[in-house]
Amino acid sequence: MKEFERACWRCRRGMLELDIVLQRFMDQNYRQLDEAGLLQFERLLALPDNDLWDLISGKQVNCDTQWQPVLELLQKN
Repeated sequence: MKEFERACWRCRRGMLELDIVLQRFMDQNYRQLDEAGLLQFERLLALPDNDLWDLISGKQVNCDTQWQPVLELLQKN
């Protein structure tokens, strides 16, 4: 549970759009992620807000295929 709470805290961003998408993701998908998915999500959270939003919204093409499974889940939210 501690990791879930830590991830929720890291999902609090400076962009309202990101806050909404990330909170939905946490509520609907986070607990089903395997270790690889959790690592992918952590790496995505390390991105600056604008870069992360551009990936989620499709404004920027994802060059790193290792993020693709988690990124697709985020895009559905």
